[in-house]
Amino acid sequence: YKGRQRLQQFLDRAVVFHTARWGAWFGFLALYILIVYIREGFYIISYGLGIYLLNLLIGFLSPQMDPDSDGPMLPTGDDPDDFRPFQRRLPEFQFWYQGLRAILIAICLTSCRMFDLPVFWPILLAYFILLLVMTMKNQIQHMMKHNYVPISLGKKTYGDTTKLNVNEKSNK
Repeated sequence: YKGRQRLQQFLDRAVVFHTARWGAWFGFLALYILIVYIREGFYIISYGLGIYLLNLLIGFLSPQMDPDSDGPMLPTGDDPDDFRPFQRRLPEFQFWYQGLRAILIAICLTSCRMFDLPVFWPILLAYFILLLVMTMKNQIQHMMKHNYVPISLGKKTYGDTTKLNVNEKSNK
């Protein structure tokens, strides 16, 4: 019970350190890739990890309320052109946490040779790439159909028209 509390405290503190969290995530992923490359095995674990991370990515890119599967919505009296912020089915922090947990489990599994099953890895790689391309194609088509962009690059600016020069105003 104490361990869970400490883990939760650590996670609560880590929320604000976006760059450090993702740096650690990619660092552990690179470590896993290095382990698999050096040991020349564990392709089944890599395939499973790839499928799981792809599933998380799809949840991250998908809206919380899908217009295709939610059925007809009752009118709320709001203008349909009103701005609604994009709400993810899987929030960014959960994507990070679940992905990191999967990567750490995969790293632990590479320490035991029992999980190094002999497989012909090019077929697994080709199937994963096919699955990735087909899934992302469907996801991009869904984004275009419903006109949403799951990536926010900051506030929209309108060039010089919205900038106010304090010196010009005080001179008038």
